[in-house]
Amino acid sequence: MPMKDYHVPVMLSECIEGLSIKPDGIYVDATFGGGGHSREVIKQLTTGRLFGVDQDEEARNNAEQFDSGKFTFIDSNFRYLSRFLKLEGIEKLDGLLADLGVSSHQIDEAERGFSTRFDAMLDMRMNRSQELSAEKIINTYPRRDLQLLLGNYGEIRNARTLADNIIRARIEAPVHTTGELVNILKSFVPANKRNKYYAQVFQALRIEVNDELGALKDLLNQSVDLLKSGGRLVIMAYHSLEDRLIKNFINTGSFEGREVKDFYGNTQKPFKAITRKPIMASDIEIRENNRARSARLRIAEKI
Repeated sequence: MPMKDYHVPVMLSECIEGLSIKPDGIYVDATFGGGGHSREVIKQLTTGRLFGVDQDEEARNNAEQFDSGKFTFIDSNFRYLSRFLKLEGIEKLDGLLADLGVSSHQIDEAERGFSTRFDAMLDMRMNRSQELSAEKIINTYPRRDLQLLLGNYGEIRNARTLADNIIRARIEAPVHTTGELVNILKSFVPANKRNKYYAQVFQALRIEVNDELGALKDLLNQSVDLLKSGGRLVIMAYHSLEDRLIKNFINTGSFEGREVKDFYGNTQKPFKAITRKPIMASDIEIRENNRARSARLRIAEKI
């Protein structure tokens, strides 16, 4: 599959501008995917290098089409970025880019189980070699754990009732497919609100399957040591849980939004925000790429 058909990069020009690329700099695209952002970064490099990171096997195939001596692909979850950069002899970066969430291609690939548009196995794994899947969560998690992930990650108001009914349904018969799960969900929300409700439940499962918030925290923590003074952090989120973590970390140095101080009471703030508020996609881009409508781009510079 040609990379241009895999995924349309969101806010491409804004991301590239935010990186403030130096021709001889060292950069990381932590969510390589179809390579859309990476391709633009490489165009601006002369003696610089770009590392693309992704755990999805199809992203790995896309990277094989990247014929550039300036580019190296790292086949891994970005939470292990520092470890792999050390193996490459890289200690500091001029810029780190991350476009979080699910790619258009992953959503459109029915068998991945990310979308309610298809009746497919409940999978949702970014890394298909891992053991935990959405199917395993739905069929094995105790009620309390189901309730917590639905409430915390999906912001489902009736999370306890839904968890109870999922457990009742799976006692009668295991829940294997997205269609079977949707049939359970139907009775909990009016028809005109079903799409949003389904999206919230699927989001919660996807976050749990891939430990997305944990991986994001690991990446942000690593960025403090990886980025040079003046290096840029360019990161795009698609839901409030991610965006809140990013905003708090940039503004205060903590995920909770509390200022971190040293023994002498000095504030330990690793970044300064280049954008006070998140950058949103233009109306034109949203019309051309509906996925862009929920994107929130934040840019920060290492102090």
